[in-house]
Amino acid sequence: MEKHQETAVSQMRKSVEKLGSSTQNYGAPTLLRFLIARRMDPEKAAKMFVQWQNWRAEFVPLGFIPESEIPDELNARKIYLQGLSKDGHPVLIIKASKHLPSKDHLQLKRFVVHLLDKTIASSIRGREIGNEKLIGILDLQQITVKNIDARALITGFQFLQSYYPERLAKLFLLSMPWFFVSIWRMVSCFLEKATLEKIVIVTNEKERKAFIMEIGEDTLPEEYGGKAKLVALQDVKLSHSPSQN
Repeated sequence: MEKHQETAVSQMRKSVEKLGSSTQNYGAPTLLRFLIARRMDPEKAAKMFVQWQNWRAEFVPLGFIPESEIPDELNARKIYLQGLSKDGHPVLIIKASKHLPSKDHLQLKRFVVHLLDKTIASSIRGREIGNEKLIGILDLQQITVKNIDARALITGFQFLQSYYPERLAKLFLLSMPWFFVSIWRMVSCFLEKATLEKIVIVTNEKERKAFIMEIGEDTLPEEYGGKAKLVALQDVKLSHSPSQN
């Protein structure tokens, strides 16, 4: 860690204490994620960190969201967890054609937390460092108007930006149909510049090859140009519980 980062982390710890909380159980890599998300401003990062702590305590009191609280979302079998990319990031695939807008928005929010926590936990080998990132793939192939759910997309991104800072390494959008372009433009208005810079819309053969190269054929499912089989999120068994993130 560079000197200016060490200084920023030290200042952030003091700012968190002034806000009535503590960073005692968190290492520098975790705090750096919040600092980076707030352009290395210790006070702003401290405020974001405390807000995150309060949110976790209220929304995820058990430390994780059990499958019993999200049955409808899991039954759709629309999320897949494929192992690690070449750079060691867990790969999450969302099949939008299997998604239908939910009337139970609270269950949707819990599902977002469940899938993010489990994806991050799947990358941990031994002890969590605190700076683990994930790669997302949003597969828009064969979607119809009934699958479009701007609110779900916005919720997912808002959670990433507010409660999982610097957890997203990259997000690939595949097979975007023409009628989804206007929806994406609207959703993009809710995204921070740093988030937008991590999103790649794959539109041609060159980009597709780069996408396959970055993920790795051994991890990417066959239907996307790899050699692996799709593995549903609930079929992935972890040897440890999802982290506190």
